[in-house]
Amino acid sequence: MQSEELLQITEALLMATSEPLTKARFRQSVEYEDIELEDVIERLQARFVEQERPVEIVFVAGGYQLVTRSEYQPFIERLFQKSGRLTLTRAALETLAMVAYRQPVTKVEIDQLRGVNSDSVLRTLLEKELVTITGREETVGRPLLYSTTQHFLEAFGLGTLSDMPKLKEIKEIMGDSGSAVPVANAPE
Repeated sequence: MQSEELLQITEALLMATSEPLTKARFRQSVEYEDIELEDVIERLQARFVEQERPVEIVFVAGGYQLVTRSEYQPFIERLFQKSGRLTLTRAALETLAMVAYRQPVTKVEIDQLRGVNSDSVLRTLLEKELVTITGREETVGRPLLYSTTQHFLEAFGLGTLSDMPKLKEIKEIMGDSGSAVPVANAPE
């Protein structure tokens, strides 16, 4: 396969999919084992920069996605008459942080950390597809286990969960103001 043809095919794949283009999906589409997606993406990204294209390629949720460069956001917002931003209450953000850092986690654990019932907040996070039920804990009552989703990674622009800031980093940024979300057993 010619280099130029491969770049065009990759760009077409990025434009056609609404989900991140993973190595597996790329290989399935081009049917060549010896082509490294990262190399193709790097060359395509360089072309976009050179040609001053309004798009760029970002690594998110374990794959690559074609996105509009941030300087064009105001125009896109006007086109769709909405911000396109994810809006969450403080309670939802607090609960989502607990799930993200402690997953898999039960509702009882979340309720204990928050000090209030989290039924409606968890229902909202499930509806927004930011968390999902990933099974049951092997204890009395077999409570449901909650974890974050691929959509969570996409919404927050994370490649993987390991891209989340460590609690130690958050504490340094926030200082000891106490406004950070308390999450026990999270990675320091």
